[in-house]
Amino acid sequence: MLMDSVLNVFYYDFHQTIPFTEIIPGGLHPGEMIVIQGCVHDDADRFQFDLTCGCSTKPRADVAFHFNPRFSSSPQIVCNSLQHENWGREENIDRMPFKQGASFETIILVLCDVFKVAVNGVHILEFKHRIPLEMVNTFSVSGKVELHAIGFIPESAVFSKSGDLSIPYKGSLFRGVIPEQHITIKGHISLFPHSFTVNLRCSQSNNIALHLNSHIKSGMLIRNSLLCQSWGQEERELQYFPFSAGNYFEMIILCQLHQFRIGVNGSHLLDYRHRVQDLSSIDQLEILGDVELQNVQLW
Repeated sequence: MLMDSVLNVFYYDFHQTIPFTEIIPGGLHPGEMIVIQGCVHDDADRFQFDLTCGCSTKPRADVAFHFNPRFSSSPQIVCNSLQHENWGREENIDRMPFKQGASFETIILVLCDVFKVAVNGVHILEFKHRIPLEMVNTFSVSGKVELHAIGFIPESAVFSKSGDLSIPYKGSLFRGVIPEQHITIKGHISLFPHSFTVNLRCSQSNNIALHLNSHIKSGMLIRNSLLCQSWGQEERELQYFPFSAGNYFEMIILCQLHQFRIGVNGSHLLDYRHRVQDLSSIDQLEILGDVELQNVQLW
């Protein structure tokens, strides 16, 4: 087990036998996340993640959240809960983001009323709490799956793709964006760049709330939004251009009540007024182009 003492992140990095069961350090609290990285077996028929109230087998511990992908003739994800050794009503999701023989990253976001699940950066489902959250203290994995890492991560830590910063990059912002929240992007511009793009997207509508397109050679940074499949008016005015070939950069996007405020390398660069008013719908970060990422964080 590895622990970051500043962020209080508990991270298990391993290749170990399934089934796997682990006590959750400090229990679960709203705003926290569980990150599971692994690979589905080539011959998998099913596997499951369970959030439980202890690890008793006789009688069987209550299961607050049972997440069970099944690879049958009609692949589906089955969600349920177990109380007093009786299963509740199944919730079936026909979307199947897992593939036999393929790696995955699953993120379970803990909220006060629901568990929200994303797979490989895409929101998949919500499961309303049937058992009080304070009773949940154990996480287990079973079935035909191989685990690479598990992280129990507090609200203010790396929010997605913790093990993969390759381009194109897509990360999930489960709660959307909220005022006074920061997104920090650190990386290097390629040696022979054309451009790179940062998008804040709305997965349900395919809108792009914030489009930042940096053209390195021309020194131009275009800002825009895509709403209802139509681009709006471009904004191009800029006091200075902060990016250059081969150089390191640190971009901070601050969400404010009426605008995004963008800074690069410690200096304020520009403001962009919101064209998407429902900030909670802005739930994906996308980064494309001639850049190498070092770190992406949500604070």
